[in-house]
Amino acid sequence: MKSSRIKEIALSRIERLFNLAVKILDKRPDLSQRYVEIARRISMRARVRIPKDKRMLICRHCKRFILPGVNARVRLQPRREPHIVVTCLYCGGHMRRPLRKK
Repeated sequence: MKSSRIKEIALSRIERLFNLAVKILDKRPDLSQRYVEIARRISMRARVRIPKDKRMLICRHCKRFILPGVNARVRLQPRREPHIVVTCLYCGGHMRRPLRKK
């Protein structure tokens, strides 16, 4: 198989796994965590980056699946450069994302 086809398949599987993880999080958080682990392994194996909107749902510190409002706290900080602070409620890690003016 060509590498472009492999990357296409990997991206579609990653998208599907993240969608399943979001859907099942309230009933089976352990299963949703497993889906995200599988998606991360697929991305590493196929050397494909996880899309940014999906990557923001993974804690950078503990690599757990976090969903804002469920197991992550989201706050806006206006100080210095305005930014969003996402706090993982599993490990307490903070992830800051700048709010850029266009």
